[in-house]
Amino acid sequence: MHILVTGGMGEIGRPTAKTLLEHGHQVRVLDLAIKKPIEGAECVEGDVTDFASLAPAMEGIDGVIHLAAVRHPGLAPEHTIFHINVAGTFNVFRAAADAGVRRVVCASSINALGYNFGIKFPEGQLRYFPIDEAHPTYTTDVYSFSKGMIEEVGAYFWRREGISSAFLRFPAVYDTQAEGPTILMAFVSECYRQTAEVMALPEPERSRRVASIVADFKRRAAAREWEEGFNWSFPDAVAMFGRSNFWTSLDVRDAAQAAEKGLLADFEGSHALYISDSHNFVGIPTRELAEVWFPDVTEWKRSVEGTESLVSIEAARSLIGFEPAFPFRKVA
Repeated sequence: MHILVTGGMGEIGRPTAKTLLEHGHQVRVLDLAIKKPIEGAECVEGDVTDFASLAPAMEGIDGVIHLAAVRHPGLAPEHTIFHINVAGTFNVFRAAADAGVRRVVCASSINALGYNFGIKFPEGQLRYFPIDEAHPTYTTDVYSFSKGMIEEVGAYFWRREGISSAFLRFPAVYDTQAEGPTILMAFVSECYRQTAEVMALPEPERSRRVASIVADFKRRAAAREWEEGFNWSFPDAVAMFGRSNFWTSLDVRDAAQAAEKGLLADFEGSHALYISDSHNFVGIPTRELAEVWFPDVTEWKRSVEGTESLVSIEAARSLIGFEPAFPFRKVA
């Protein structure tokens, strides 16, 4: 298969391009700058917000993996994030349609749900566990909003042009091979320590501590601190961010696996899919985590066993045959 990877020089793009090459695909990489070309790939410079530049990039292409985007609300102003993420995605689909390409895979985000980077959290926003694609979204930050909008772009092009697409709702993606396990293990270990410390407290002290952490999270969110970038210096920060992402993670090799399977699987239509490890990364029983850290969420759509994730990947398993091959989590 001849595949175009936009954002192919990025943290997910480069490993994805290499995986595709290893599996015998022909790969064209498109990025703003080509500083370290990928051996075996055709690497070209281009900008997804420049529609005219996309036509030559689509020539001879069978499928597109669209990864080019601003990936955090603190990395650019609102209008820039919306322009790159949403207009850029529209351009990619329009150019794909013009070139006769009928399969596109896009990097969406767990943040399409609207929880982690949001600035407002109405009562009942989280309705049930495990969270799945049917769970209502409520976005109040431009990054999360942009991810919901690109999923609408995909649905539009399915209706209009018959392009089938998969929008992969990634959580935090880690490249343990590139970074080494030390940085990631330090984060996971500290998250486990802070989380377990709270859970070991007697009641009612534990409930008061959790309520305080959640209130601090909402206060910081309302002040739009996440739009200024991450701040790890305040107490319980790591536990807070573990909770707001539901203790999900994904090895970049599994992100690449999902992207390739999204191109090759036999399906039609446009689909959003949660893609993550099948277990929480702190290795604490999931029902216990939910009961302590999300006491207001009492509905369970199905049972979970052991450390099984609070975010369901059943739709991805069913539609594209995704199964995590590189789990990373706290081992007791």
